[in-house]
Amino acid sequence: MAFSTRITELLEIEHPIVQGGMQGVGRAELAGAVSNAGALGILTALTQPSPRALSEEIERCRSMTGKPFGVNMTVFPTMNSPDYKAYAQAIIDAKVPVVETAGTAAVAELWAMFKAASIRVVHKCTAVRHALSAERKGVDAISIDGFECAGHPGEDDIPGLILIPAAADKVRIPMLASGGFGDGRGLVAALALGADGINMGTRFCATQEAPIHANVKQAYLDNDERGTNLIFRKLHNTARVGRSTVSDEVVRLLAQPEATFKDVAHLVAGVQGRRVLEQGDMEAGVFWAGQIQGLIHDIPSVAELIDRIIADAEVLVRERLASLLVASTPPHRLTATA
Repeated sequence: MAFSTRITELLEIEHPIVQGGMQGVGRAELAGAVSNAGALGILTALTQPSPRALSEEIERCRSMTGKPFGVNMTVFPTMNSPDYKAYAQAIIDAKVPVVETAGTAAVAELWAMFKAASIRVVHKCTAVRHALSAERKGVDAISIDGFECAGHPGEDDIPGLILIPAAADKVRIPMLASGGFGDGRGLVAALALGADGINMGTRFCATQEAPIHANVKQAYLDNDERGTNLIFRKLHNTARVGRSTVSDEVVRLLAQPEATFKDVAHLVAGVQGRRVLEQGDMEAGVFWAGQIQGLIHDIPSVAELIDRIIADAEVLVRERLASLLVASTPPHRLTATA
């Protein structure tokens, strides 16, 4: 048995599971393994230092899998913005079939480039209003991020149990549910709430093929559902990261009345985050993590994880949920007695 949804049809994949784009993690080893397992692997464009390096990474991934994979392009305002159009052109030139986008309204300029090249666009949103705006502008699918997610959950604090059906009620194009997914129960729940599949980030970090240090993977096992910190709240750029001594310090510093980003820049700098991922120095910086950590108990291969999710979801649908259905009977009527 397999799950056939609008997402599997749109993305031409076997299972309705997508690996989210993750800075420093979305490399060929992981994306190729995810695609080989029947889901959609995603390379992260800005993990690569240049558009040329991205082109080479795309070819490296293509050498690892003959199945579809995509590339994430996230557009955020920074002091030294990369050449987004050059990265987009590298994706187009490589004939990548799917792009996952995220970020500010400026990403719409890249959508035009991708659509002209017949590339399918899946846009990540943290609010229904943003999803509807992206739909009107012609994206092919939405990935709706609940408050449980790693990375940037937005400023509305709406959990998936509400956000997913709220979006499903209004969005007409295919939709992925993101944030808090990592097992068969989550997949079935997402489908029941109106999504067409799930997008997983943190759970894929805790796999054998994830190109990050074993210390980081162990942190995902050690942390539970409470093991995250929300940082940058007062800066209106909320981010969810794994709980550690470093992220605890970031929270403490930013709680000071006059605190600014400069007070924590040395702790959250990208170069420090790379030290965490690549060298396993957990005191160097912060690392992304979602509340799904509470459901992560092992570090399987990607194929084992995806097979388990699908198998568990099938059992839930066929056995547990089906067993709860009973034939309807007429309501019992009380009769008056003399």
